[in-house]
Amino acid sequence: MSRALVVIAHGSRDPRHAATVHALVGRVRALRPGLRVRAAFLDFDTPTVGQVLASLHRSGVREVVALPLLLTRAFHAKSDIPAVLAESAVRLPGLRVAVADVLGPSPLLLGALERRLAEAGVTPADRSTTGVVLASAGSTDPEAIAVIAEIAREWRHTGWCAVRPAFASAALPRTEDAVRALRAEGVRRVAVAPYVIAPGRLPDRIAAGAEAAGADVLSGVLGPCPELARLVLLRYDAATRTPIRLPSLAA
Repeated sequence: MSRALVVIAHGSRDPRHAATVHALVGRVRALRPGLRVRAAFLDFDTPTVGQVLASLHRSGVREVVALPLLLTRAFHAKSDIPAVLAESAVRLPGLRVAVADVLGPSPLLLGALERRLAEAGVTPADRSTTGVVLASAGSTDPEAIAVIAEIAREWRHTGWCAVRPAFASAALPRTEDAVRALRAEGVRRVAVAPYVIAPGRLPDRIAAGAEAAGADVLSGVLGPCPELARLVLLRYDAATRTPIRLPSLAA
C-alpha cells in the first residue's frame, strides 16, 4: 500500500513500555489487516520516528498518517512530534505526512478504564460505594490538566460515588493525596485507575502512591486493550478524511 500508519510513542528506559506499544500496534494490525502499521519512539527506544519514515519511504510509501500515542494534547503533541515529522519530511522527497489527533478524550478510553477496573475486581454493583482516582502522568500544559479534570467530572456522572483527578508529576494532587481526600470525605472504597497507556516510571509512581495511601483497588494501565486499538483506527480514519498536513504546522 502507498499509505501507512505510524504510531508514535514517547519511549522509556523501562522495557515494559516498548513491549506494550508493540503489543498495541499488533492488535491494531489484527483489526485492519490491509493496513501497514509501524511503531516509532521519540526517545529512549528504537526505531525512532526518522528511522521508520525513512524505511517506509524506501519501500515506496509516499503517504503517512502519524498518530501521537498520547492521551492529551500537551507539549509532545504540540511541539516535539510536529518538529520531528517536519524534519523527516524535508529529507524524504515526495513523502506526505498527515498528523492524527491525540487519543483523548474519548468514550472508548472510559470503556478501557472500566475494563481495567473490572479486571481488578470492581463490579457494577460497587459503583455507588466506590470512589475513583483518575491518575494521569501529569503535565505542565494547562490544557492537558483541564482535560483530565473534565474527564473526571464526566465519569462521575456514570454512577461512581466520586471521581477525583490526580497526577504523577508536574501538577497536583498526587495519587496518594487524592486517595486520602476521598477517605476524609467518607468514601468506603477507593480505586485508583491509571490513565496511562504503558508501564514505566510515572505509572510506578502512581502505584506507589496508591499503596502508600491504602487504596483498596489499583487497576492496570490501559495497555493493548481492544478499546485503545479501536480508537487508534478511529483517529487514523479521521486523519485520512481531513488530514492536517505538516507544512501548516511547521509554519
